[in-house]
Amino acid sequence: MKTVGVVLSGCGVYDGTEIHEAVITLLALDRAGARAVCMAPDVDQTHVIDHRTGQEMPGARNVLVEAARICRGDIRDIRDVKSAELDALIFPGGFGAAKNLSSFAFQGADCTVHGEVTRLTRDIHQAGKPIGTMCIAPAVVARIFGGEIRLDLTVGSDADEAAVAIGRMGGHHVDTPVTDIVVDAANKVVSTPAYMCARSISEAATGIEKLVGRVLEMT
Repeated sequence: MKTVGVVLSGCGVYDGTEIHEAVITLLALDRAGARAVCMAPDVDQTHVIDHRTGQEMPGARNVLVEAARICRGDIRDIRDVKSAELDALIFPGGFGAAKNLSSFAFQGADCTVHGEVTRLTRDIHQAGKPIGTMCIAPAVVARIFGGEIRLDLTVGSDADEAAVAIGRMGGHHVDTPVTDIVVDAANKVVSTPAYMCARSISEAATGIEKLVGRVLEMT
């Protein structure tokens, strides 16, 4: 059985993981007979958003604790996960990838990425294992490698600010419809726009399911 790490960033599109993207990913892995290992950093969220209004709320929430909601409590602190345990790594999107896994939402191409996220992603790549990334998360992966390798990635439209930032960080953005994927075969990185472009959950699911299938083929 193949084992795939799924990196979560909280719970909820505006301040954590995009829930539809995470659940579709987990369902696709399960249907393919793969085992998911969910993980997140044990840190406070950058802020908390009321998902009814889109406004910031008072108080603090923990990324690991909130992410545990998505996977029924079966989650690990990313610092304890080693690349040797995994056959691949997948990043669902949501603003948590740009706010909690990195500072991309605030600093764009000049952002930094959480140290343990960087460590595991680099180790997976060095071991020749595939990485899947969707929605805004391709920008995180672009920052991790910072032009050391020229990754083909997509967030959907070339006109999107995130696409421009990917180019500034040394990546190569590929304009791609929401139902399709971009495969960087040389570097074993697969990306899809998901809710950067999706107008429905079924549109997002089509690309995500293709991504999961291609990642598993590359293991």
